[in-house]
Amino acid sequence: MTKSATSAKTASSGSTSRTRSSTRQPAAKKAAQAEAGATEKTTSATSTTSRAKSPSARATNPLNDTMSTATKVDTKLANAWKTKAGRDLSEAELLAMPDAEYMNDKQLEFFRTRLEAQKEDLLSNAGETTEHLREDTSIVPDPADRATIEEEHALELRTRDRERKLLKKIGQAIARIEAGDYGFCDETGEPIGLGRLLARPTATLSLEAQQRRELKQKMFGD
Repeated sequence: MTKSATSAKTASSGSTSRTRSSTRQPAAKKAAQAEAGATEKTTSATSTTSRAKSPSARATNPLNDTMSTATKVDTKLANAWKTKAGRDLSEAELLAMPDAEYMNDKQLEFFRTRLEAQKEDLLSNAGETTEHLREDTSIVPDPADRATIEEEHALELRTRDRERKLLKKIGQAIARIEAGDYGFCDETGEPIGLGRLLARPTATLSLEAQQRRELKQKMFGD
């Protein structure tokens, strides 16, 4: 082989090598750019997620706002009794008092006011019953009408008899308030509970003691 042929072959080989190299370089560059773009997108998505979990994002959550409002209302309700007289308390404010305040002066004042109001209503009803009976003492010629009136009178008298017994219990409850025994079970000495007293201010037994007494009465009678 001549020197000129050898030089031509070498030149051709070098040109081919540069062509391949130049072909690989753009492909590698494109791959690097694509990888950099993917990394940038991942970083951006992570940043967006981080902002969504940030305290400022949570602060705008309506559920969090509702819970915060409810907490403020509960706190306000729990402290309302401190600035009010016992007779002015609502049932919700009474129930919001801490257990350590059970049967404090304000609670006793609340129940005394309720018992006295109930007593006045019963006495007023008793007066109306007496007046009603006096008005119906005229003789009714029709036997059917007379029987109806007598039945109404009997029913009204039975109702007033139950109210008379309730009046006695109210008087006893007020006496327990004055003695400092109100709100505690006569059998166990345990607190009767505000919920039960609100439903029945004259209660002298806790719910458990009352259930035991009723069970004994069913089993052994009076």
